[in-house]
Amino acid sequence: MTVASLSSHRATTVLGSLILASVLAGCGAGDRLAQVGQQPVLNAIQDPTTTAGYRPVQMPMPEPQKAHYNPNSLWRSGNRAFFEDQRAKQVGDILTVVVTISDKAEFDNTTNRSRTDSSSAGTGGALGTALDTIFLPAGVSASDLASVDSSTDFKGSGSVDRKESLETSVAAVVLQVLPNGNLVIEGRQEVRVNFEVRELVVAGIVRPEDITSDNKIASEKIAEARIGYGGRGQITDVQQQRYGSQVMDILLPF
Repeated sequence: MTVASLSSHRATTVLGSLILASVLAGCGAGDRLAQVGQQPVLNAIQDPTTTAGYRPVQMPMPEPQKAHYNPNSLWRSGNRAFFEDQRAKQVGDILTVVVTISDKAEFDNTTNRSRTDSSSAGTGGALGTALDTIFLPAGVSASDLASVDSSTDFKGSGSVDRKESLETSVAAVVLQVLPNGNLVIEGRQEVRVNFEVRELVVAGIVRPEDITSDNKIASEKIAEARIGYGGRGQITDVQQQRYGSQVMDILLPF
């Protein structure tokens, strides 16, 4: 493929990407235009297991044990407590997740690297004299036929200063009971204030023993925790780059 053909192919690819991005942006813009002057619509309540992309959780499990009663005993093997309580334990039960996130991280890295190399090669003695008089032009000596100098210098620095804090609560539903008794939970919460919707999503795996007597569990006791907190609406829309700017940031090499 020639240079001209390659350049033409690249230009066609970039143009096609821009057209595709414009079409997608137009579709999104049409939806937004239809909602001008209206409040963001809340999502309908639905079974999370019916949403696209949902997959039951699969984890390594011990061999299941059959429950049995010992003679003259009120205790059943496999029970976690002697008396029945109202804590979540079955599919469809509800429990409260207390989300508490307080992160703070500071990193400061500096790297300096420098290297200098110098090497030379030449020929002396009778061979050098012959090269000087026969082969080499005037002013050039065989004792200094080749000389190589190289120098590299690199400096890099980076710093991270991050602080995050989130305290809230959300009710979650038990979606699945794993063979070892652990519960797969997921909770979603949407709050609309004027023209902005705040969304909170919590999902993960919890132990029934970690659920308190008032049917609550702390977020740090959730295994494989997935916690999302964000929003959508007029304020969030203003804080985002336009679609064209995002596409150009991806495609432009400079």
